[in-house]
Amino acid sequence: MRRKIDPIELDDLDRQLINELQNGFPVSERPFHDVAKQLGSDEKTVLAKLTRLRESGVLSRFGPMYHAERMGGGLTLAALSIPEDDFDRVNDIVNAFPEVAHNYKREHELNMWFVLATETPERVEECCHEITEATGYQVYNMPKKQEFFIGLRFDV
Repeated sequence: MRRKIDPIELDDLDRQLINELQNGFPVSERPFHDVAKQLGSDEKTVLAKLTRLRESGVLSRFGPMYHAERMGGGLTLAALSIPEDDFDRVNDIVNAFPEVAHNYKREHELNMWFVLATETPERVEECCHEITEATGYQVYNMPKKQEFFIGLRFDV
């Protein structure tokens, strides 16, 4: 679970930008210029909008998605069972690990779920152990057995 979203008003360009960037990002000398041109805007405006959307928490992440395993790294889904009164403390500890890619609060006995992306496969277990030691709670490591690609888009 990352920071809370500050309520902001989204205008039409905000929505178009979010929707467009879910389809991919141009690889060019000036990708933000290319996106802006496609949306009938300018590069400076697009950059300002992305900065605002990131700072407000509307966009939690803006960047490439890498397949860690194909690059020699490790990837796993992990979970913790955290008492509600200790959740924020543990959340801060978990999110301080650079290997934590996503962190979500869930309504379940295992109420904190996160993805670990590591530079080596061995680092996954090391990181789980370090998080267990740092938080005082057992990390449940749930590596994938089979990969499925599900294209997920949210039209805004």
